[in-house]
Amino acid sequence: MNNALLDLIKTRRSCRHYKAEQISDEELNAVLEAGTYAPTGHGKQDPVIVAVQNPELKARLAKMNAEVMGVDSNPYYDAPTYLLVFASEDNANAFQDGSCVLENMMLAAHALGLATCWINREYQMFQTEEGKNIMKEIGLKEGLIGIGALSLGYPSREPKPAAERKADWTVIVK
Repeated sequence: MNNALLDLIKTRRSCRHYKAEQISDEELNAVLEAGTYAPTGHGKQDPVIVAVQNPELKARLAKMNAEVMGVDSNPYYDAPTYLLVFASEDNANAFQDGSCVLENMMLAAHALGLATCWINREYQMFQTEEGKNIMKEIGLKEGLIGIGALSLGYPSREPKPAAERKADWTVIVK
């Protein structure tokens, strides 16, 4: 079956090499808007998306994430933009909702010729005092938890093609 959305899904790849050039505001807003159209439990629209382009804050976030990961490198791959997703700690669907937001933004970015990589460890980062201070500094309400993040920018390399799909990935019961 030929379908533009299915082709987009099949060709999206994680990017770990970005150009230093910042994305346009128009591109950023389109990606953010796509995130706001993600499905959420009971239609609550609970997640909060934070776009970070400030170099000092990006450096702090990269250092925190690297510490959780136990590395010295930048886990956001020096992307020009980081997208952080938060949700209410009392939301039973926090991680499911936030994951849908992240996926919508990855697909929208790919459709625009941008690249992303899903980044983990935001939950642990924002449980720390430093993380909680950053949340206050950027004006987030209390009671949120980190769900995940995306590195976002223009790719500096062509992605590798998708690996062959495993044979037992799906089961159909009729």
